[in-house]
This record gives sequence, C-alpha cells and structure tokens, in this order.
Amino acid sequence: MGEGHSHAGAKTPRSRLLIAFSITLSVFVIEVIGAIITGSLALLVDAVHMLTDVIGLSFALTAAHLMDRPPSDRHTWGLRRAEVLGALAQATLLLAVGIFALVEGVRRLFEPPEIASGSLLLFGIIGLVANIISLLVLSSGRSENLNMRAAFLEVLNDALGSIAVIISAILIATLGWYRADAVAGILISLLIIPRTLVLLRASGSVLLETTPKGLDLAEVRRHILELPHVVAVHDLHASHISTDLPVLTAHVVAEDDWLGAGNGGDLLRQLQACVSEHFPISVEHSTFQIEPASYQEDHLPHG
Repeated sequence: MGEGHSHAGAKTPRSRLLIAFSITLSVFVIEVIGAIITGSLALLVDAVHMLTDVIGLSFALTAAHLMDRPPSDRHTWGLRRAEVLGALAQATLLLAVGIFALVEGVRRLFEPPEIASGSLLLFGIIGLVANIISLLVLSSGRSENLNMRAAFLEVLNDALGSIAVIISAILIATLGWYRADAVAGILISLLIIPRTLVLLRASGSVLLETTPKGLDLAEVRRHILELPHVVAVHDLHASHISTDLPVLTAHVVAEDDWLGAGNGGDLLRQLQACVSEHFPISVEHSTFQIEPASYQEDHLPHG
C-alpha cells in the first residue's frame, strides 16, 4: 500500500440520516401521545411500526459513522463492512415487521377493532408529511450503498403505513368498514417482504464474498492471458469489501527470461491498467503476485 493510498470511498451522508432519524423519532413520540389520548389501537400499532424505523435508522447512523473511520493496522480496510452489517440488521428488522403486519392483518379481518377515525386521520397525515420530508432528504443518497438503501426503504415503508392509516380512517369514517385497517396492513406487508428479501440477498452476497455483479472472471482471465509474456493465471478472486469497493487478486505467471530482465514492474502496470480499463476495479484495489514460469509446479496452488 503506497503512501496516500486509501481504502475510503465516498463519505456516507450522515447528516441526511440524522435529519431522517430526528424526524422519525419526533413522529414516534407524537403518535404514542396520540394513541394514549385517543385510545386508538391502529395508531398504537403504527407507533410501534415507527419505533422499528427509529431503531433501523439508528443502525444506519451507527454504520455510517463506522464506515467513515480510516483504515488502521488492525482494520486494514477500515470498517467499510459496517455498511453491509447495518443493512442486514435493518432488512432483518423490516422482514420481522412485514411478517407481523401480515399475520396481524389476517387476524383483524376476522376480529376488526373499533377505531376513532377522526384522530386516526389527523395523526396519519402528520406521519405522512414527516415521512415525505425524510424521503426527500434521503432520496439523493439512496444509491450510494446498501446502508442508505436500507434507510430509504425504512422510511418508504413507514410512508406507506401512513398512507394506509389515512385511507383506512377515511373508509372507516365514511363507510364504517373497520376491516379497511386490516386490508391496508396486509397490502403493506406484501410490499415490504419482497423488498427486504432483495436487500437480505444483496447483503448476504457481499458477506459471502460473491463475485461482484457484472464482473466475469473468465473474461478477466482472458484479458490477462492476452498480455505479452504472460504464461498462466491462477488463484483469481474477486469480491466486495463494501458495495462501492470491489477488489481483485490473482497470481500471474510470466516468462522466465523476460521477467528476469527486470520487466516485473512493467508487467504489474500493464495488469493494473488492463483490469481498470475493462472492468470496474480501480488500480489501487487490484493486487497481483507475479511468478516466473520456472516456479516449481508442485508449489503452485490449484484454483
């Protein structure tokens, strides 16, 4: 690792997460107070739902703080993996909420509780306005990494919950149809569960060190073998440290005479240029071990 070499990627927008967290926490407190005042079960359930978002966003904030720490002798990549762990924790929490909402919604179809529609509508509107503000704050950064995607999904999920509360309140007030609350809850859970499964899959892919999406190792091998004086390639691996930090390593075997003439540095530059030009791997994060062809065959690892 040369001087000035850094494993830090783009900074996670912690200020946006903090704003969304503050808004969500405030709405949670308001909804708890509203549930106590009105005695609305639906509002209390939505407040509990909001609490899961507060917990999820706190995960995201913690992960964002850890991700921005510089590398050290103990953590040579920094704490970039915190992004994935934070997203995994949020996705697990969201999945639990989605399953609970589905089960509770089915139960309420058969035993619909009486709900004070006027108060429910008021607090539903307050929740929706707050969630829209949070979504606007987080929207521009949601594609930066898994952690931000998970945080955005947390707030989007709660915005859908607020819309469901508003629609249910209107239906209850106009038609007296108390099952509207249960139907809305079931629909929201059916939207939550598939999205969280996608997020869980993406998090698991990074943790299991799956080859980065869009990177064909067979093509990488072909490009390397096309370089002059390269004899073979083995132990070719690629993975993600975090979603925005793909890395690649390989052992490259070169001709003895050519390598012995002091051309190792030139070959290394060609390898790094080749990978960075044709694949989404930066020069700094491709690592090559160059070996002479005369290296004993039984010393070569297989793979």
